[in-house]
Amino acid sequence: MDLNPYLEAAKKAALLGGSVLREHFGKIKREDVGQKALNDFVTYVDRLSEETIKAFLTDRFPESSFLAEESGSSGDGSLLWIIDPLDGTTNYIHAFPFFSVSISLMKSGTVLAGVIYDPLRDDLFTAVKGGGAFKNDRRIQVNPSRRLEEIMLATGFPFRAREKIGPYLDAFRDLFLKTLGIRRAGSAALDLAYVAAGTFGGFFEIGLSKWDIAAGCLLVKEAGGIITDFQGGDDYLDTGNVVAANPHIHAEILEAVRHYFPTLR
Repeated sequence: MDLNPYLEAAKKAALLGGSVLREHFGKIKREDVGQKALNDFVTYVDRLSEETIKAFLTDRFPESSFLAEESGSSGDGSLLWIIDPLDGTTNYIHAFPFFSVSISLMKSGTVLAGVIYDPLRDDLFTAVKGGGAFKNDRRIQVNPSRRLEEIMLATGFPFRAREKIGPYLDAFRDLFLKTLGIRRAGSAALDLAYVAAGTFGGFFEIGLSKWDIAAGCLLVKEAGGIITDFQGGDDYLDTGNVVAANPHIHAEILEAVRHYFPTLR
């Protein structure tokens, strides 16, 4: 299967969605904000970006199906586009400049292509299965460090699973004391893109959705990294519990996380 036409379409779709985000950034009013669940927000910009992306991909590939954050599942084609039209909505609402568009293509349960776009910095991260990972068309690799004390980690607080905040903070403290530091910027997709690019040495988070991580996980793997769930398995897309790092330090991060979540996949 030639993935290049799909990757090129995903790149163009991400740029279109990103242009929507850029146009409306800093213009959100209180009345524009809806709440889907506790601390889980949505705006007309999320919906407009998603509609723009889906319309473009449907025009290119009418046989496609979709799993999108705002509109859910649609279509019955074998090719599934997974779309987060605005990863980092809370940041966006408050004009904090860290958010992204994430688009991936899945077939038979395997992610074949992924794109993450940062519209403010005009950074486009791309990957296809077996073809490597790229930032603005330049090859990227995970951080080569072999010691935790040489790297920064990224994470996100479990706002969808607040009952897990106790063991999460224990894991945070453990890893904080072993690393250069931990950053929590508010877009899991971009965090994973920065792991792929070597900026962060690793990433862990609880309870994410497929659209948050599908593209980013492919980027990390194609950049030479390892992605697992909290038990070291491959169920991260289903559980939303993710540990990502380079092959030298992944086991140490996983060990720390698994110590505090011994039964969580």
